[in-house]
Amino acid sequence: MSYNHNEVDAKWQKEWEEKKAFVAEYPSKKPKYYALDMFPYPSGHGLHVGHLASYTPTDVVSRFKRAQGFNVLHPMGYDAFGLPAEQYAIQTGVHPEITTKAAIKNFRRQMETFGYSFDWTRVVSTADPSFYKWTQFIFTKLFEQDLAYQKEVPVNWCPALKTVLANEEVVDGKSERGGHPVIRMPMKQWMLKITSYAEKLIAGLETVNFPQRTKDGQVNWIGKSFGAEVKFQIKGKQDHLSVFTTRPDTLFGVTFMVVAPEHELLTKITTPEKKSEVNEYIQASAKKSEVDRKANKEKSGLFTGAFAIHPITKKEIPVWVSDYVLVDYGTGAIMAVPGHDERDFEFATKFGLDIVRVIKKNSDKNETVENTKLNNDSKLTDIDDGALPYTGAGQIVNSDFLNGLSKDNGILKCIEWLESHGCGEKQTLYKLRDWLFSRQRYWGEPIPVIKSKDGELKVLGLKELPLTLPEVANYEPSDKGEAPLARNVEWTNYSDKYIRETDTMPGTAGSSWYFLRYCDPKNDNELASLEAQKYWMPVDLYLGGPEHTVSHLLYSRFWQNFLYDQGLASCPEPYLKLAHQGMILGPDGEKMSKSRGNVINPDDVRLQFGADAIRAYICFMGPYDRDKPWNTDGITGVRKFLDRIWRQCVDDNGQDRTTNQNIEDQNILKSLHKTIKKVSEDIESLNFNTAVSAMMIYVNDLYKAYPDQNHPAPKSALLPLLQILAPIAPHMTEELWQKLGQTGFVSLAPWPKFDSELCKDDLMTMAVQVNGKTRGTIEVSALTSEEDAVRMSVEIKTVAAQLEGQKIIKTIYKAGKILNIIAK
Repeated sequence: MSYNHNEVDAKWQKEWEEKKAFVAEYPSKKPKYYALDMFPYPSGHGLHVGHLASYTPTDVVSRFKRAQGFNVLHPMGYDAFGLPAEQYAIQTGVHPEITTKAAIKNFRRQMETFGYSFDWTRVVSTADPSFYKWTQFIFTKLFEQDLAYQKEVPVNWCPALKTVLANEEVVDGKSERGGHPVIRMPMKQWMLKITSYAEKLIAGLETVNFPQRTKDGQVNWIGKSFGAEVKFQIKGKQDHLSVFTTRPDTLFGVTFMVVAPEHELLTKITTPEKKSEVNEYIQASAKKSEVDRKANKEKSGLFTGAFAIHPITKKEIPVWVSDYVLVDYGTGAIMAVPGHDERDFEFATKFGLDIVRVIKKNSDKNETVENTKLNNDSKLTDIDDGALPYTGAGQIVNSDFLNGLSKDNGILKCIEWLESHGCGEKQTLYKLRDWLFSRQRYWGEPIPVIKSKDGELKVLGLKELPLTLPEVANYEPSDKGEAPLARNVEWTNYSDKYIRETDTMPGTAGSSWYFLRYCDPKNDNELASLEAQKYWMPVDLYLGGPEHTVSHLLYSRFWQNFLYDQGLASCPEPYLKLAHQGMILGPDGEKMSKSRGNVINPDDVRLQFGADAIRAYICFMGPYDRDKPWNTDGITGVRKFLDRIWRQCVDDNGQDRTTNQNIEDQNILKSLHKTIKKVSEDIESLNFNTAVSAMMIYVNDLYKAYPDQNHPAPKSALLPLLQILAPIAPHMTEELWQKLGQTGFVSLAPWPKFDSELCKDDLMTMAVQVNGKTRGTIEVSALTSEEDAVRMSVEIKTVAAQLEGQKIIKTIYKAGKILNIIAK
């Protein structure tokens, strides 16, 4: 017998809403737990199963924590500004607000049908003026602290879309959306000085529980480097080229220099006979995105005709231009050491430039190595010192006063020389660049700045916020990149002296602080009161996709640190623990896409199988952080598991078939307590798949002990099962909880406790052999699996010593009797 999932789902969703079952209390004396999902962009396509892979785990944890007695904040909102709604408005003329609100309504409907226990009294939308009033307020504070400024920078400009695109929105020189050509062009933009917080962003990672790959991603993106800034005088001019290098010890190996096509000195230092060629090269480079320039393995470049003077040797160094050098990293110029850098070596080889060895392996004879000049088709092999480029450790050679020193000592001595001669200094550099914060779009937060004709900039005061979006006749930017807001002259003219800024903020603005607003969403006087923040913050569990490692996560940590410094936030780091869910792949194992025809509509499968079966299947598919293919047969199996529980609780007429007796079967009693312990631990550690497996094993045990209608199970064996299953399958468990005569919501019933004594197995000592010889013992039960026995064995020092350097090729295992590990 199966239950009618559509009726049961709708019934309990209505009950939860009417009784406000999941509204977070504030103020409260209970311990708090803040579980947060990365809120979605509300598209017209509605939810996809990828959303379910994120929202289901956090909902399971939220329900678990409520049952444990925590006051849980589990909110939801919408990252509602963005390019897709604006592009749709350009195509159809429909205001983005209309389509966004319709998408939000559909998203909420879908979320409610899956039984997610969000506190809907705290919902926020980044496109709501009552929300973006405070986004604008934060911008004014950044401006007041000189962390928001304007600068002309090279941007990815898409003429077809008439907008600036982020690097990740450009693929192979074309826009990700629409595949239109993208060019690089200078444009005055608003920037946020995230670089001022580089050190704090690195240090803060030591205080949070993030996946190591995410921490590494952020550290690498920030890219802290120690080295020196070195000045190279341009021959015949007052100007000098500054370069940053982490290897000043290789300064004697510099044989040429390279500047970016956008470098401010390029046109000034280029000789007259080279200007035409260089200008053509600059124009060609403008058509390449930064991503393409980084990825391009085929080096291109031109000699500018200019020479720089080596600060130590006074030799003339040719200055080249190449698009593999980026203007906004370091100084936009590099000193090339082709003997010890693969990229420089490729360039020197292609253009026949000098290559000098200044590092040799420590094991080599201490002898001078001749400088070598290569032609395009030449190869260099030093018989005594190995082929160049050599990028390993070694001893400095061919370097005058640095000869014989190690890398570290050479760096210190060279910096000392540079500083004493006024041509360089010690410096710390970050790969991280300031946040390009303005967009020439309509559907975004207006930047609350006014400017006078003479260039004076002012931000609006709090009383003038929110600065709301006006109506415009055309949602497209001009051909020159002027934002759509510029067309509304009445709105633009702030006063006789000032006009408004017409650029808007990027989509990442509202998402950089929304977690704070959930703490106090209806506050008209503050972005969120410090009292509310002190209770709720930081977020205890934050779950979302790993693709946000170096964008949203970095930006939001920057804003939180800044707000903390300004006394507007209660803690410096927003997220205590971060987890990334894996991607749900199509049934074919590929990423879901309409073009592949492998997209799963969550509404369709929910109507067929029920919300609980889908939730349980999401949990059961595999480790939450791994990519997993969708398999409809898997849902069928999970639904059968739920139906088996239903049949243990009620008869064919839906009536209670359980007894009120105590559990007399000791095997069932022990199995129950072990299951409670296992599920509790697994939900805490986000191992949802093994939690479901444990409950499946327990249900099998129940059917062995109580196989049919003539052998009903006691309530005491089933009610705790309903409680521990409730976070995963809340609708069916609520229905059965009621049918078994219980009052209140099972979702809010106290989490069942387990008896540690009943969780212990009958253990015995078993010998562990390696290649037939006993090397140790382990404690096992008759139920200990071979996998667990091997795992415990290899942790024994005497066993590990015997296995060192060997490969396990076979194991012979008899539970409770012997384990023989055959290694070779």
